[in-house]
Amino acid sequence: MNIAKRLSQRKNNKLPMNGKVKKGFRTYCMIVIATVLAVCCFTVTAFAAEESGGNALTAINNLSTFIFGLIRAVGLILTGFGVVQIGLSLKSHDPSQRANGFLTLAGGVIITFAKEILNLIIGS
Repeated sequence: MNIAKRLSQRKNNKLPMNGKVKKGFRTYCMIVIATVLAVCCFTVTAFAAEESGGNALTAINNLSTFIFGLIRAVGLILTGFGVVQIGLSLKSHDPSQRANGFLTLAGGVIITFAKEILNLIIGS
């Protein structure tokens, strides 16, 4: 009972707010409410336009082709860097650099032909 008595005797000490702060807070709240209402109420459902094939799968295939093109470019860059590393290691007789060069070359070749490797695994 003692706890309930203490809780009922607590005073609510509000922080003092002058007129400008209240007006600014009211304006901020109205902007937030208006933004939330605009986002929730004024949204429009966008339907995908039909392409020449009339199929959404063509868009996904185009995106896949683009992404695999980027991956192929990265693989070719790595392959070239691996060849340069092997050449520099042969010139300086550095076996660890030669090993790193061969690993980079092999990784670049694998990345370059990633799409073909995946098609072989999937079987399509």
